[in-house]
Order: sequence, then structure tokens, then C-alpha cells
Amino acid sequence: MEEQLLTFLNALQTEKQYSSNTVAAYKNDLTQFISFMLTEYPDLSRWQEVTTDMISLYVAHMDEQDYASSSVARKVAAVKSFFGYLFKQGIITDDPAEKIESPKVEKRLPKPLSFHDVEMLLQAPTREEGAKNLRDAALLKILYATGMRVTEVVSLRLEDVDLAQQKLRCRGKDGEVRELPFDTETQEMLVQYLEAGRPYLLKDAEEKALFLNHRGQQLTRQGLWLIIKAYAKEAELSLPVTPHTLRHSFAAHRLARGGNLQEVQRLLGHANISTTQVYTHLEAEL
Repeated sequence: MEEQLLTFLNALQTEKQYSSNTVAAYKNDLTQFISFMLTEYPDLSRWQEVTTDMISLYVAHMDEQDYASSSVARKVAAVKSFFGYLFKQGIITDDPAEKIESPKVEKRLPKPLSFHDVEMLLQAPTREEGAKNLRDAALLKILYATGMRVTEVVSLRLEDVDLAQQKLRCRGKDGEVRELPFDTETQEMLVQYLEAGRPYLLKDAEEKALFLNHRGQQLTRQGLWLIIKAYAKEAELSLPVTPHTLRHSFAAHRLARGGNLQEVQRLLGHANISTTQVYTHLEAEL
């Protein structure tokens, strides 16, 4: 059974040209599905033995775990895609996932932090000294000052920073490049990190990533998430924080201060302005 999963994941990457992040998400979701199947049905040895009722039990199990509807929908989509592949390959004669319905995804408005909570979060790394704290202070400040996606921030390289012009060169989705301005306070934090933080994290002089982890390598998305999570806990914020929270806060606060919708769309890298308009519907009290 493991062999078919690996073949499917390889097909996603080589034939459908899915990104490594997307393939990793499929792998995680399907590994979870297999683990559940083998726990509930220890004698299961072939994909031909999986029935629609067995998959329905898995969906019901996820509902009991209080997963967000979007998470359940993604996991169900992964299972349906996998069994569709097995059917097309002739590995199974019937597709047991064909009649499984994906749950309706509730469209939720993004939840930005209040101005006060943002300030508390940005201040958290500055309470202690050290290279790591200088990195984290600059990192959080850039996220809020530019509205960049987490992947975009960790992908920044030294040559992407123009301190004199106070601009960042951001490589977004589908290869699009945006120039993002930042304020003087962000500039000062970047200078402090580059002069007194990054050199102490650097292990290889050839490393060009802007933000480094303790091993001197490019900071990962997971690493950034752990950093945000830790400081959010330390700051005792009133709302849960996700890697996208500062991006949401940037957009909501910019518009609340009278920012132009089209300009915010450009800064966020949204292809459709309707995506940006969501932020205009948020409560004025921030």
C-alpha cells in the first residue's frame, strides 16, 4: 500500500508539476488517512479492500476531532484524488471515494490583530538582547510593515534588501516580483540585525539568505511559525495567531487608516481585487 502512495506523490510532482509544499500536504493528509485505516482495520492489506463506508467513517472521525471545515475538505480532496488515481491506473476496479461528498467550507473573514496587540507582539523580541532577538524583531516588523506571505519572507535574500531606498524585492506566486516599501523604523531594525545579529548566526560566508536559523541556514516556514507562536504566547494576545495573522493585520490596518484598495491589492500580490475587498468588511474597531 505504501508503494502506491509513493507512486501517486511522485506523479503529482513530475506529471502535474505540483509544488513541493503541495505534495508534502498531500503526503501528510494521506499518511493520516492510512494510519486511521490501519488502526480501525488492522487486517487491511490492499487498496481494493477499502470501501465507501470505511472512508465515510474516516470523514466522521475528522468531524469529531473539531477540524475546521476547510481542513476536512482538503483531507477529503486528497483521499478522493488518491483513489481516483488508483482507479485510472487499474489498481482498483471501483472507486470507493467517488460518492464521498466534501464538506462545505465556511467562508470566514480573516481575523486581524488590534493595533495594541500588534504593538505587543512586535515588542516581545526586544525584551531581551542577542542575535536571535534582533533577527526576530526585524522579522516580525517586516511581516507587519509589508504584508508579505511567510514563504516570501523566508525566501528573502541579501540582494533583495535596498536599505537606502527602503524597499524589499519580493518574489511572489507564479514568479511575480513586487517592490515593497518599508518605513524608517523597519529600516533601523534591519540595519541592527544585519550589523549585530546576522553575522553571529552566519556559519557559511556564501549563505545569502536574509534570515538565518541557529544553524546558519535559511529560516524555514516551520521555523518562522514557531517563532511567531512563541512570541504570541509571551505577549498574551487576545486572538489566536497564525502565520498569516500579521499579513491580515497589515491589510486591515492599512485600509482602516485610509489606504487605497488598489494599492493594498498590489502590495499583497492579490491577482483579484475581490480578495483584497474582504478586508474592507472587517469591523472598524481595531
